[in-house]
Amino acid sequence: MPGRHPCGGGNELGDFLRAQRARLTPEAVGLRSIGSRRVIGLRREEVAVLAGVSSDYYARLEQGRERTPSPQLMEAVARALKLGADARDHAFRLARLAPTTRVTDEQASPHLRQLMDSFPKAAAYVVNPAFRVIAANDIATGLIAPANHDGHVLQYMFLDPTAPTYFVHWDDAAHAAVSGIRLAAGFSPPHPEVAALVRRLYVRSPAFAAMWDDHEVAGLTTVHMHIRHPAVGELELAYQTFDVRESPGLQLTVASAAPGSPSEDALALLGTIEATQREGAPGHLQPGPPRTPQAQESP
Repeated sequence: MPGRHPCGGGNELGDFLRAQRARLTPEAVGLRSIGSRRVIGLRREEVAVLAGVSSDYYARLEQGRERTPSPQLMEAVARALKLGADARDHAFRLARLAPTTRVTDEQASPHLRQLMDSFPKAAAYVVNPAFRVIAANDIATGLIAPANHDGHVLQYMFLDPTAPTYFVHWDDAAHAAVSGIRLAAGFSPPHPEVAALVRRLYVRSPAFAAMWDDHEVAGLTTVHMHIRHPAVGELELAYQTFDVRESPGLQLTVASAAPGSPSEDALALLGTIEATQREGAPGHLQPGPPRTPQAQESP
């Protein structure tokens, strides 16, 4: 899609607000729908009424002609559009009203590595704002091995033809990933790896481009996934993601299975396989901290 700028530049706040009002109907916000409607979702004037601002002001905000909205105005618009917590925070960042998010260190600390190793039956790994894996325990290393691509899991998800086999419900997993990367793209200052990743996927993956243009935004909290792993078969896992407070921008994800389930046994087996390969195979690292994938850029 030549000429498009999916990350950075343009009127990002206006694009986001238009996408959010297109999701709502008058009935959903307590308004009566009168006459024929030429727009999908709410009209600008309806959002203005709900937010308690003039139609002209709201039009300028969407068109990018109003570049210094107040926090009170953005709060009113967020309520009018029924934005969730992540979407509200994203709107504030796009309006340059949120604190900056600086990734000060993309290294997992010894304490964080110790925490990851303390999960004997769960996969634990750390990602940077571009969702590149920078550290993982043995179970996680074995779990993401088919989708690793040197840590670039999102590239695997959208550019590798085997991804829909690995992610049994690929569409759900992909939407969650795009929603999360859009949240990261709103950080100020922007993370250069995120912008490059979005541009690359936008050009090379029509599926990513369509999901990106939908402007859905939400952080990764708890996600249930069905994985078909080539080494241990199918796994039903719950993924929980946490911010790493000592390193803003990094996230810790823990994938676990129901106690006593076949999926829990499969996770444990993956950890055993990975530990055995690491300790016994020529050229593998000896026992120590979780493995860190190489951070080289994929073409």
